[in-house]
Amino acid sequence: MSVYAIRRRPGRRRPFEVRWQAAGRSRSKSFTTRKLADSYRAELVRAARTGLEFDPLTGEPTAWNPPETAIVSWYQEATAYAVMKWPSLAAHSRASLADALATVTPALVRKDACRRPDPRELRTALYQHAFNPSRPAEPASTAAHILDWVQQASLPVGCLSEPAVLRTALEALTFRLDGSRAAPNTIIRKRAVLHGALGYAAEAGLLPDNPLDTIAWQMPRSSASVDPMVMASPAQVSALLDAVARTRPELTAFFGCLYYAALRPEEAVALRSADCHLPTSGWGMLRLTAASPRTAAAWTSTGTSHEQRGLKHRPDGTIRMVPAPPVLATMLRAHHAAYGTAPDGRLFRGARGGLLSESVYGRAWHAARTLALSPELAVSELARRPYDLRHAALSLWLNTGGDPAQIAARAGNSVAVLLTVYTHCIHGRDDLLNQRIDHVLKPFPGPGPCPSVEEPAVCTDRATTPKPAVTPATRQPPSPSAIRP
Repeated sequence: MSVYAIRRRPGRRRPFEVRWQAAGRSRSKSFTTRKLADSYRAELVRAARTGLEFDPLTGEPTAWNPPETAIVSWYQEATAYAVMKWPSLAAHSRASLADALATVTPALVRKDACRRPDPRELRTALYQHAFNPSRPAEPASTAAHILDWVQQASLPVGCLSEPAVLRTALEALTFRLDGSRAAPNTIIRKRAVLHGALGYAAEAGLLPDNPLDTIAWQMPRSSASVDPMVMASPAQVSALLDAVARTRPELTAFFGCLYYAALRPEEAVALRSADCHLPTSGWGMLRLTAASPRTAAAWTSTGTSHEQRGLKHRPDGTIRMVPAPPVLATMLRAHHAAYGTAPDGRLFRGARGGLLSESVYGRAWHAARTLALSPELAVSELARRPYDLRHAALSLWLNTGGDPAQIAARAGNSVAVLLTVYTHCIHGRDDLLNQRIDHVLKPFPGPGPCPSVEEPAVCTDRATTPKPAVTPATRQPPSPSAIRP
């Protein structure tokens, strides 16, 4: 590093030139007055003496020209968030995350942006390509042009710290593409995705904190309870299973698993013969280790419509033991004897030995409802979906008076979720509760009204002496000898 004396060049607009050599190259910078040139030269000498690093491009100390902070757009942040979450999410959750981001992103663009794409084409490009890392848009395609427009028009992510901008994003989550109001559960789910994306931006230092934690926005309330109208009685389920046995007998045991063991359809699809203990009499036991939910192939890691996963909302490797009543054990033994298993040991399979698809058992269930139910019930909500068999099973177990914790363990739910979802389906127990309350409140035999204060009663006759009241807490249990076997 060498700094030369100031050179004066008369006749120039900036006649005083500072010359130095840095990174093997000669540098110079001109000033209008000598005083400015002296000051700049002195700063160069000071930087060289203190050992500052010089930029090979500008020849000046690097500290004099710090790199400008890059402005990250919401679109860039949202796509980075989708990439980060992709490996850890199930296929359904990946699609759900992309749907939420594709809903809010069109609302976070500059209002003066021209040539805005068609709303449906914009939503499709965002959903299918921008927030699906496995399917980038083809170069020069319509989707690629749309995403280029989004990148140019997207607001900086820092703008979401402004309440007005954040409220615009939240309001966008409350509407469907056709302008109708979205369901409360959908709004809550999409807001959770937005909260996660903003939290990720705060972690990266793009926001001071998560602005959703401070904004006063009314969250819609939703009911998680299932509609009692979908619950089929045991007699109705028996009639439906008989109809399946007449039309698609190879699926009878599959639907039996959904009702008699309260399995989810994706759990029954993945059920293997080795996981079933089926004695010739009495109760059996099912050992659940995996599920095979169905979703679009674009969202799975395998490129197929099914992807084997662990049990829902449980860590990988979790095992759930579900007792199988004798009727289901008989069904499964008969199914195994008649149809065998798939090459990998699965009890239920498609026509070509693959995974049993939702469309196949869905059509079979629709046909069974038409055959087994009256025309009025066939068009109602009663057991409209195969999943409603699980609902019917869990509500039946609760109505028998079973322990909610034990039922939740069999179902693979928490007790809170179980009671929240099925609280309106517990019926026929009000009379029993009323009897118990009446038994506690029923007055015990004794004298009439208490004597007045003015004339205290003096009881001399032992036969008329009032007996002390006995509460349920002070009653003594009968002796063991008084209880007959």
